[in-house]
Amino acid sequence: MLIIFATKNSVFLQVDCIYVLNIMNKHITLSISDSIAVKQQILNDAGFIARIQEAVDLIVASLRAGGKIHFCGNGGSAADAQHLAAELSGRFAYDRPPLNAEALHCNTSYLTAVGNDYGYDAVFARLIQGTAKKSDVLVGISTSGNSKNILKAYETAREMNVKIISLTGTTGGKMKDLSDILLNVPSTDTPRIQECHILIGHIICQLVESEMFLH
Repeated sequence: MLIIFATKNSVFLQVDCIYVLNIMNKHITLSISDSIAVKQQILNDAGFIARIQEAVDLIVASLRAGGKIHFCGNGGSAADAQHLAAELSGRFAYDRPPLNAEALHCNTSYLTAVGNDYGYDAVFARLIQGTAKKSDVLVGISTSGNSKNILKAYETAREMNVKIISLTGTTGGKMKDLSDILLNVPSTDTPRIQECHILIGHIICQLVESEMFLH
């Protein structure tokens, strides 16, 4: 319902609040339903569940061998990368020694210097080249699977025999063929993919923590 009030100087539009709230509620419930539906697809996919366990095993093997877990992403995926690295290097569910994990984008002086001198596509690759070793794992997070700076980092990682875990959207993009383990969320909707990425990441961190410290 739309009611128009006119005065000498202006026109006021009053929208029926109940109508607006109903529309908003529909959008909210649809977003929640869509998110649940994507997660349900993952829950019903035995192969996907098995790949999550493979990712846990790979990270645990790396850490036990003295390796480091590197995370990278752009935008919201950078936030996820930093978040998950902190779950390992800080703590997830209980007090325990730190685990060697770091997000590659956290040094802004480095990012701006290398981005300025070599181009943004090089920012992750140069850190991998300078800090990674054979026993390490690189975790790349990208909803499209086509982030150029992650792909370049993957190329460097493969040259160094660093293992690669990818969290992507449904197709896996170009990251698919460079990954040792692909966790491709069955969706093309960026928010729904990102919601699943953090769910998967939390599961991995919880299981890694449990296996490393037998909790």
